[in-house]
Amino acid sequence: MILDMISDFEFKNGAQLFKRAVPIAARIARLRERASAARVPVVYVNDNQGRWRSDFSAQVEASIRRGSRGASIAMMLRPRPIDYGVLKPKHSGFFATPLATLLEHLGSRRLILTGISSHQCVMFTATDAYVRDFKLSIPSDCVAAESASMEKLAQQYFKRVLGASLAQSPRLRFSRT
Repeated sequence: MILDMISDFEFKNGAQLFKRAVPIAARIARLRERASAARVPVVYVNDNQGRWRSDFSAQVEASIRRGSRGASIAMMLRPRPIDYGVLKPKHSGFFATPLATLLEHLGSRRLILTGISSHQCVMFTATDAYVRDFKLSIPSDCVAAESASMEKLAQQYFKRVLGASLAQSPRLRFSRT
């Protein structure tokens, strides 16, 4: 699952978060390719950024537009036709979205969460996944927050409270279970 990486980063603290998202984007792209090679579905879960008359394709195009701060990341991680996309109105990917139904359809039992912001959207999505009995992997090299201290706080929560694996992305192994 790729959370909130398709963005123009044109919001409060967007420039700061963009700087921290750039290094993880390439690692997420490599992980996405490995997942696809293993026939593991890739699901993008993204803020609708207040665009209530939008769809996921429109969100991608808005993020890629010329002059967008986030265009380079959005181009690198642009969803492919085989990928799934879900827009969310709030922090959690599960809140008021069809994500739970999609994951049930896909037969998912383990989720690999990547993206931003680890202390907000990744954390809320991970918590909602945990209460739905999903096993969690949150590769520490594929999530970012506005600061190193917020990343550390989130990672402690992921490990201690949610029992998530924080193994770095090259160490992850894929299975359809």
